[in-house]
Amino acid sequence: MLLSNLEIVPGRRIKEHLGIVEGSTVRSKHAGRDIMAGLKNIVGGELKAYTDLLVEARQQATDRMVAQAEEMGANAVLNIRYTTTSVTTGAAEILAYGTAVILE
Repeated sequence: MLLSNLEIVPGRRIKEHLGIVEGSTVRSKHAGRDIMAGLKNIVGGELKAYTDLLVEARQQATDRMVAQAEEMGANAVLNIRYTTTSVTTGAAEILAYGTAVILE
């Protein structure tokens, strides 16, 4: 499966447009991570636990988007975008979306 944030793939032609695909996950903060993040805020620096949490969430959202594209028979997802939305205090949704296509 080819994944790209471009609208086209240089040297390849879009044979068929299958539609929009998406994948999402909602993640909440962990109390232990909050305590460590609070301590880190005092001295500054990267909040590694949150960075790791977001990396995992983006990967899961991407995997779900790819699975949906595969079910449609796509061999590529183009124009991929990510967005994050606060769902409630301490929880956020990561959404990956793009256009499923069949490339020649």
